[in-house]
Amino acid sequence: MVREFKLTNNKGQSYSLMDIENYVLLTEPAGLGYGYETQYEQVGNSFVENIRKIQQEQITGVINTLKYDNIRSLVSFIEKSEGLRFSYKVPYETGPKEFFKDIQIQSMSKSEKNPNGIISETIVFDCLSLWYAEDQTVYDVTSGGDEMRWDYTWDARYTNYDIRSLVYNNQGDVPAPIFIEIDGEVENPKIEILVDGETVESLEIPITIQEYDKLLYSSRNKQLFIKKQLADGTTESLFTKQYIDITNNNIFELPKGVSEIKISADEEIQSAKITVYSQYKAV
Repeated sequence: MVREFKLTNNKGQSYSLMDIENYVLLTEPAGLGYGYETQYEQVGNSFVENIRKIQQEQITGVINTLKYDNIRSLVSFIEKSEGLRFSYKVPYETGPKEFFKDIQIQSMSKSEKNPNGIISETIVFDCLSLWYAEDQTVYDVTSGGDEMRWDYTWDARYTNYDIRSLVYNNQGDVPAPIFIEIDGEVENPKIEILVDGETVESLEIPITIQEYDKLLYSSRNKQLFIKKQLADGTTESLFTKQYIDITNNNIFELPKGVSEIKISADEEIQSAKITVYSQYKAV
C-alpha cells in the first residue's frame, strides 16, 4: 500500500493528486508533521516555558502532469471550491484511514514543460486546522425497520427511540468537535455529554422541530451553530432565542478518552446523524 493524496471540497467533489495523466501527481510532499512555537523565560540558571502553541503548518510539494489542461482544471477546482480540504490516506498496518486538513492555496508556480515532457510546479497550501477524521453514525428507523447504521466501528448502543446514545473513544490529541443532525418531528430535543456515567455538558432546546425540518448543531471551529433548517433549505439561528442561555457552555466537544453522546426528545427520534471530528497533531 502507498499513501494517497487528493483535494476535496464541501460539495463532496475531489481532485486527485495521484494521477499524472488525467489530474496531477504530487511529489516531494512536506509539512505533513507538526511543531510548536515556544518561548522561555530565564529564572536564575534555568529556563521556564511561558508560551507554547502549535505552529501553523504549510503543506508544500511539486505537482506533476503531462498537460497544461490539467493545471488549468486544478486551478479551477481550487478557486471554485469552498471549504477546501487536503486529504491524506495513511496506509496503517490495520488498514488505510483517511484524514483531512482545512487549507487554502497560498501559491503555485507556472513554468514550461521539462525536456521529458512533464510539467512540474511548486505548490503551497496554508493549513487552517489540525488533521481530523470524520467518524459518522446514522440512526434511521424509517428506511428499513428498526435499523441503526454506522460508517465507522463504534462502541455504540441505544435503548429506545426517545433516547439515542453512543459511546465514543476519542483517541485524538485534543478534544473532538461534533456535528448533530436530528430530523423532525421531535419535541424538546436535548444533547448531553457524559463521562463515567455522569453528565458533564447538557443543552435542552424547548421547541418543536416539525416534520421535514431539522435541528442542526455544530461545535467545529468556524462552524459554531445551533439552528433549525426548514424544509425549503433555509435556516434560522437559535443562538439568539431567549430559551438559549448564552451564559452557559452550549458548544460541546468530546474530551479525550471515552465519553458518551446522548440525544433525546419527548417523542420518538426517527432519524438522526452524529459526526465526530477526532483531531490529530500528526498522523
